Amino acid sequence: METKKEPIIIINDLHKTFGTNTVLNGFNMILNEGENLVVMGKSGSGKSVMIKCVIGLETPDSGSIFVMNKEINRLEREVIDELRTEIGFLFQGSALYDSMSVRENLEFPLRRHTKKFGKIEDTTPLVMEALESVGLANAINLMPNELSGGMKRRIALARTLILKPKIILYDEPTTGLDPITSKEIILLMKSIQEKYNTSSIIITHDVDCAKAIANRMILLIDGINYIEGTFDELNASNDPKVQAFFK
Repeated sequence: METKKEPIIIINDLHKTFGTNTVLNGFNMILNEGENLVVMGKSGSGKSVMIKCVIGLETPDSGSIFVMNKEINRLEREVIDELRTEIGFLFQGSALYDSMSVRENLEFPLRRHTKKFGKIEDTTPLVMEALESVGLANAINLMPNELSGGMKRRIALARTLILKPKIILYDEPTTGLDPITSKEIILLMKSIQEKYNTSSIIITHDVDCAKAIANRMILLIDGINYIEGTFDELNASNDPKVQAFFK
């Protein structure tokens, strides 16, 4: 008998407006433990705004967000910073520090979050473990300008993994990559979920990525969770708004 998975993120009736532009208009979402949840929507539909609300970078106009049973909107800044060590964020552009080597990029979050790990004299074991998880142990001394686009994405993922987060938020993880590298990143995301038992929200326009990675999908349309289900369930929908994503 399968164990019932507990929610790790709960979003209730989220609203966010910028001037006259209503981006989120009562959005609801649940991410369960150990789940890969894909969120798809048109450009400007509010996907990135929703993610920023989850990690406290944007403040919603109304609604509530619970992350690991803590309501984000009611937390002190210090508590939010501590909670963020449990949330890995893979940015669309990888966001590596150009002036730092791969080793230094991975060491940066360890130096910054000493409260979680304490003072670490030798970071090499943690850096190597993270790099081995993404298959790039030999890149430890390279600079970002020596890396391909796919390698940069892997290193950024290694930097996320080094804090051993419970949740990973992926923002367009395959954008700008060739089809072969995209498949490699998708396989890597799946292996990370299996190895670390992470819970993930994946924002993507890539239908192949969604099909391969999603345990469940949500389409964000008109500021709400318009429809949700498995990839096959949504792909079989006769709703023109839904079918527009799969053609």
